[in-house]
Amino acid sequence: MRNFEYYNPTRLVFGKGTIEKISELIPASSRVLLLYGGGSIKKNGVYDQAITALGAFHIDEFGGIEPNPQYDTCMKAVARIEECNSDFILAVGGGSVLDAAKFIAAAAKFEGDDAWDILSKWAPVNDAIPIGAILTLPATGSEMNAGSVISNENKGQKLFFGSDHVRPRFSILDPETTYSLPPIQTANGIVDAFIHTVEQYATYRASNPLQDRQAEAILRTLIEEGPKVLANPNDYEARANIMWCATNALNGWLSLGVPTDWAAHVIGHELTALYGVDHGTSLAIVEPGVWVHQRQRKREKLLQYGERVWDIGDGTEDERLDAAIEKTDSFFKSLGIGTRLSDHGITEDACALVAKRLADRDMKIGEHADLGEKEVTEILRLRL
Repeated sequence: MRNFEYYNPTRLVFGKGTIEKISELIPASSRVLLLYGGGSIKKNGVYDQAITALGAFHIDEFGGIEPNPQYDTCMKAVARIEECNSDFILAVGGGSVLDAAKFIAAAAKFEGDDAWDILSKWAPVNDAIPIGAILTLPATGSEMNAGSVISNENKGQKLFFGSDHVRPRFSILDPETTYSLPPIQTANGIVDAFIHTVEQYATYRASNPLQDRQAEAILRTLIEEGPKVLANPNDYEARANIMWCATNALNGWLSLGVPTDWAAHVIGHELTALYGVDHGTSLAIVEPGVWVHQRQRKREKLLQYGERVWDIGDGTEDERLDAAIEKTDSFFKSLGIGTRLSDHGITEDACALVAKRLADRDMKIGEHADLGEKEVTEILRLRL
């Protein structure tokens, strides 16, 4: 087991009817910027609940955060904060709104010349406006972590940054807010949580059985609960279990003391930036290719995964490896997600293009940090 430190001060408030508690969690006399996406919260009642709960707080609003939050939109929100003197951000939405809130919070306090440097150069974040969240789409774990991913359409990039300064002070997790999600958003969220988990698990043995078994519990729960919630969107227990899995998949707990991969995420971000593929869908496309390409180096953990998550016990090792990868791919398909590049009209030209973009940034990815242009091209060709 590797050395580690763990710090997570986010207060979680989980369960139905919990939105009303935000008035107890936001500091008194705060000037609140209410941040949200395309307006679905005004149709499903979450907006009204938030406004009622905010009561006497001074409230300003900024809507229109995109599914892959754009840098230019975020900077407009920064300007709104400066105009209104907002000193607290309440993000209401899914991971995209929360990710945007984190960048906005950091950019509003950034002392450099160009806030994009936070993402492109990892310029240090020394301060940020405090954030609270009402989660409406479980997927990214952004409600309980320090990470954020922002897109820049003008530059054709989708980049990550992280800072403890942007961890949410609190997050409200009410599963009832997810009832109205379209099936594809629910499915993408399930896949996102699944891949977050395996990126911290399907690497190589690190003598940390606790983290392994916690990861396996999340994976088995997603496999069991995913079909239930797609069959019955108002199944509260299934919604609650998926929401809790998504939070635990990326709140930092699974990565303690173990090697992590993230190759599928890095490659998937390029597919989103170039072709507009949904984030969860991009992961469902790429991860099986990573596993096929890296099956020998991941062999021990993939065999363990097949046995403990899918109950695969018969056949040779190679047959069990094949079955584990195939069952994973079939699970994603059962959620209604196309797992091949061709399912989304993406041709072979994309394989070399994505690989070159990563090479131009001198990125070597995977748990061994040695997958370069050649390997990324090969991985994507496996998913045509």
